[in-house]
Amino acid sequence: MRIVIITQDEPFYLAQNIKYLYSILPSHSQIVGCVVNDVSPFGKKESFIKKAKKTYSIFGIKFFLHYAFMFIKSKFSKKKNVIKLLNKLGIPFIRLESNINNEDSVDKIKSYNPDLLISILGNQIFKEPIIELAPKGCLNLHTALLPEYRGLMPTFWVLKNEERYTGVSVFFVDLGIDSGPIIIQKKVLIGGKTQEELIIETKKIGMEAIAEAVDKIQNNTVELIENDDSKKTYFSFPTKQDVQEFKKKGKKFF
Repeated sequence: MRIVIITQDEPFYLAQNIKYLYSILPSHSQIVGCVVNDVSPFGKKESFIKKAKKTYSIFGIKFFLHYAFMFIKSKFSKKKNVIKLLNKLGIPFIRLESNINNEDSVDKIKSYNPDLLISILGNQIFKEPIIELAPKGCLNLHTALLPEYRGLMPTFWVLKNEERYTGVSVFFVDLGIDSGPIIIQKKVLIGGKTQEELIIETKKIGMEAIAEAVDKIQNNTVELIENDDSKKTYFSFPTKQDVQEFKKKGKKFF
């Protein structure tokens, strides 16, 4: 099965996750290309300076310096840099000149003849031409137990809301936000983890869930789980006040 991954140039955890997914995908699967969009941690495209100022304003100096150091380190590291990893693994980098839903973008992805699209940290809302491009569909990974915690930064919100469990969900993309039918769900005990520890654990489990979903799709053994809209909760990007409440509850970012 020919797979195209759609992602963004996230400099912290993504490269090691793609490498892990590459190593555990079923033997009948092949990643034939990877779309890498510009990073947009706030759910929309912004200049680098604006992103940096916003990060500092919302999360504070300690958070800002921690991730600034990781960002700089990624620029010199083959392990942290997505494009360098793709080159090392021999996976073609699909460069798009416009929005992913643009006709030229759709045609370029289609030229790789994918059977399946997989969105990992995809930062654009997909419309019908992309959703329907591959005959086996389009998957997305969300690091929460859908239908709860749809939206942005679920690892932050489950900690702030003092949940006991979180998890990962791999689902078929539809026209909604995190609303498509679920293929795989895995539950994760939160315990005393920091947000960074929770991100690392859920992303790793998420790669395993993607590999399992790919295998089920290939073997026609998918049993869909309802993503019930009546039970949904949705969270956007946290505010400075949300971060203050997070800290007051004794939660840690790292």
